[in-house]
Amino acid sequence: MNILFFYASIAVYVLAAAGYVAHFLKPDRKGLAGLSLFTSFVGFSLHFIYFAVRWSESGRIPVTNFFEAINALGLGIMMVFVIMELRYKVPALGSFMLPLVIILMLPAMLVSGRIEDLKPILKSGWLGVHTSLAVLGDAAFAFACIVSIMYLIQERQLKSKHLGAIFHRMPSLDIMDTISYKALTLGWPLYTLGMITGSIWANSAWGTYWSWDVKETWSLIVWLIYLVLLHLRTLGWRGRKMAYLSLAGFLFVMISFFVVSRMGVGKHSF
Repeated sequence: MNILFFYASIAVYVLAAAGYVAHFLKPDRKGLAGLSLFTSFVGFSLHFIYFAVRWSESGRIPVTNFFEAINALGLGIMMVFVIMELRYKVPALGSFMLPLVIILMLPAMLVSGRIEDLKPILKSGWLGVHTSLAVLGDAAFAFACIVSIMYLIQERQLKSKHLGAIFHRMPSLDIMDTISYKALTLGWPLYTLGMITGSIWANSAWGTYWSWDVKETWSLIVWLIYLVLLHLRTLGWRGRKMAYLSLAGFLFVMISFFVVSRMGVGKHSF
């Protein structure tokens, strides 16, 4: 029965996305941005209820299979989006963020959503801490990626000197550069803590903090990409260069999430 909350949340996300897109196309529709934000919050609430109920039914944090991982990532992205939208009030973000969440969660509708027994190796208090931090880090990276795409679209319009309707409906380059950077400064520490807690958990489970497992190695690559990105920011890198690096970083995140985690090799094959 609780699966209805999952499907209801997706349906509400579709409505919110439609509202944001409609406002993006015709911003003179007063109140539509606020209504879309409210609808997004309703969808997020339904999504959170589903996550909480599944947690209660399974007796552990629901992030241990492909269905649950995608569901958790979608929930994390929505959390970051709602927080950022309330902070910066940029309705155009919804026109890009909501479709991403819907697309990312579509695979979850194609696989079994049944609750599986927890494998012995996963029966640890570190499970919830490690996975929550890592997923929230990925969610912040996803947000930064979408803002970077918006930045590149806006910059392209400026360079072409053909300032169409889209130009006037998107925030300025400075605002998008700032928002993307804020998301990265949120995501990288969370991801770092996720790796640290994962290493502590690995030591208690396998007797070693690091074993160069394929998942560990790929996570390290992602971590290094964003570390370099943030370091270059301190050296004065801004704008288009940072946007492209953010896109590259999130590509590696998606490969790690959808490919490496599904390879079934190494100690993380569970």
